Amino acid sequence: MAALVLRRLVVAALQLAAVAVTVFALTSLLPGDTAVVVLGEHATDEQIAVLREQLQLDRPVWERFLDWLGGAVRGDLGTSLLTGVPVTDEIARGFATTAVLALLALAVVVPLAVAVGVTTGMRRGSRLDRALNSAIVLLNSVPEFALALLLVALFSVHLGWLPATAAGTSGWALLEQPAVLVLPVGVLVCKQLCALARQIRIGVAEADGAEYALHVRLHGLPERTVLFRHVLPNGLAPAVQQLARAVDGLLGGVVVVEAVFALPGMGSGFINAVMARDLPAVQGYALVFAATTITLNLAADLASHRLVPQREVVT
Repeated sequence: MAALVLRRLVVAALQLAAVAVTVFALTSLLPGDTAVVVLGEHATDEQIAVLREQLQLDRPVWERFLDWLGGAVRGDLGTSLLTGVPVTDEIARGFATTAVLALLALAVVVPLAVAVGVTTGMRRGSRLDRALNSAIVLLNSVPEFALALLLVALFSVHLGWLPATAAGTSGWALLEQPAVLVLPVGVLVCKQLCALARQIRIGVAEADGAEYALHVRLHGLPERTVLFRHVLPNGLAPAVQQLARAVDGLLGGVVVVEAVFALPGMGSGFINAVMARDLPAVQGYALVFAATTITLNLAADLASHRLVPQREVVT
């Protein structure tokens, strides 16, 4: 197990290094002059030259990359061109809002996906199975921004039940206004529920139809025991990787949700940085999102490997 963990850590480090190179290269190759974009079209040549020197845009790309990478290793992602504050502070300021949305959505998605997946997996082919699968496919086919706008139009504009925006509230203070969180969390839940519930359904259906499940039933074990001691441990193991992808999807969905509902989190911060061509902030946000994704996939990989022995035939 120690050798496996070491190999996975090395692979994760290489993936993060590849992401860092890709992000810096792509942002450096964007068309146009960053100094001109920041100062505007009416800036003088002297002002542009001074800003280019401050941003070190007159240096070779590889030198700027090494400086940026060295700073990133030390926790210094540079200074935002838009706000003038360190990028790490910008990310930390939006982290609480993003964490509230992602954690609440995850707290709803996991038990709901398990309930839907187990119900449909144990009753595969039934009317309930077909109805739930149809609903899942329908939800999965609607883009997040479209679903968010539909929910705002229905529950905020037409019915007036829920607020459409956070009205300046951010961070952990959002927990004091649960009505503000219903729509954005609902959008995230609807999108991530589909894939996770489907994966759990497949795993439970395979485990329920396996020989060891038939074997323990023939020995007279109650159906409840068969479900909780044999079907669920083996059926849920394949869903661990999908759970990591669901968390990753939550982070991606947060970008859209925060923009639609005007929530000042990491997602909206990233969008603002892209729109303003704030290269240090764009690079910092991209690196943090990538590191989070790689860490989640690493944890899921190790967890699923740990659970593999539980999928052996239980007698």
